[in-house]
Amino acid sequence: MRRVLQSGACAGDGGGLPRWYDDDVEIKERTDELVSLTPAAAAKIRDLMAEESDVSVLRVAIEGGGCSGFQYGLGFDRGAQEGDHEFECEGVTVVVDPFSAPYLRGAKVDYLETIQESGFKIDNPNAVSSCGCGHSFQVDDADPEATVGGCGSGCSH
Repeated sequence: MRRVLQSGACAGDGGGLPRWYDDDVEIKERTDELVSLTPAAAAKIRDLMAEESDVSVLRVAIEGGGCSGFQYGLGFDRGAQEGDHEFECEGVTVVVDPFSAPYLRGAKVDYLETIQESGFKIDNPNAVSSCGCGHSFQVDDADPEATVGGCGSGCSH
């Protein structure tokens, strides 16, 4: 039996420290590179979840729409649905549907509270362009005609 090292910011190890497992265990799809939460985002999400009843997971998704083709969806849910990717990051159980997963791989959710902006912000390495408000984005394989060209009076985020 061989020992294998697993590491990652959201590998369920409480902070990105490496952990070992035996290589004869069942192999699962790696979700530690799907979506990550900053400590600030995780703290705010835990606070908001504590105020809600009957929710146990954060659902991160993308939806068609917005002024750049896609828009982000963050919300609470009762649990994962069939086919969802489910993992823990910074003490928060996160679920991502299979359609959204490729577009969100490597994305980081942050929470900002500054004089200029307040709220959740998603840094997505898959976005090739986004509108000025940051709520809408486009990826390489998106329909180019779905892009209006930026955030303006027609932005529907």
